[in-house]
Amino acid sequence: MRTSSETIRSFAGKRVLIAGDLVADQFLHGTIARVSREAPVFILEHDETRTVPGGAANAAVNVASMGGEPILVGVVGNDPNGRLLENAIQRAGVGCERVVRHDDVSTTTKVRVLAGQQYAGRQQVIRIDYGRQEELPDAITDRSCSALTEAAMSADAIVVSDYNYGVVSPKLFAAAIDASKDRGIPLVIDSRFRLPLFVGATSATPNQDEVEQILGKNFTFESCEMLRRKLGLESLLMTRGNQGMVLFESGREPLEMAAVGPTEPVDVTGAGDTVIAAYALGLAAGLSFGYAAEVANHAGGIVVMKKGTASATAQELFESLQQNASVSAEVGA
Repeated sequence: MRTSSETIRSFAGKRVLIAGDLVADQFLHGTIARVSREAPVFILEHDETRTVPGGAANAAVNVASMGGEPILVGVVGNDPNGRLLENAIQRAGVGCERVVRHDDVSTTTKVRVLAGQQYAGRQQVIRIDYGRQEELPDAITDRSCSALTEAAMSADAIVVSDYNYGVVSPKLFAAAIDASKDRGIPLVIDSRFRLPLFVGATSATPNQDEVEQILGKNFTFESCEMLRRKLGLESLLMTRGNQGMVLFESGREPLEMAAVGPTEPVDVTGAGDTVIAAYALGLAAGLSFGYAAEVANHAGGIVVMKKGTASATAQELFESLQQNASVSAEVGA
């Protein structure tokens, strides 16, 4: 069995291709000054707006922060938010060479307004979304598929991150399937309520809400196993928030993992991106499905205790694994 330090060291140099929807996560901070005379609403004085990578871009940032080498494929617009997002991605140590930029696309942007009185903590009061596109022009999809195919030639694992914003088309997923088979590398998909459309990946990481959308609220472990087989997956990792995770794997009993850390999270924004990044990085490094899921469980437990869209570092992951070394031994490192 690998030690915690050996596990983290095995991530170094492992190349994970992340293809999917890139999101500009913006956090608008402001101070509540007074009540408006125009309407019974507060007036918010703007302090700052910070742009960080979200969606597939956040997964790529997490791969980098945990010691791997991300290869990012996605689409942004030739607009101010697109430039802000690319700058944020590059500051996090992730390259944008295979990111498609196009005038006909508006960069998907999620603005979270955090407000509070002076010298008090900020709380999110509203989120405003921009740039949602159900479908991209064929020319942009073709460029994304070509970028994926080329990038996969040097990858050790592939992640497809589908937020249903238009990048992950059947054609792009088919290109990911072909690349995975040609290279003999794992393909992991995370899809926002569209998982049944994507058959034939190595593994998937839906959350409990997404599983309920497919199987109903009273689903059982048996129905989850049937879903795994129906989707042609070798494993299915279901995340359950503060209830931890359950791994369904061919030929094995379901593996339940308790949540790591406090059961009351600070902020769950982007936690799913962290989970799939750690899980795919573990598989790229040759970990079993069980141990890769355990690593992902620790990574998710780390980021939900941070405010905003965040990432887990290799050092944080090492320390968390080290504190729970006996658990890691049980899941087959």
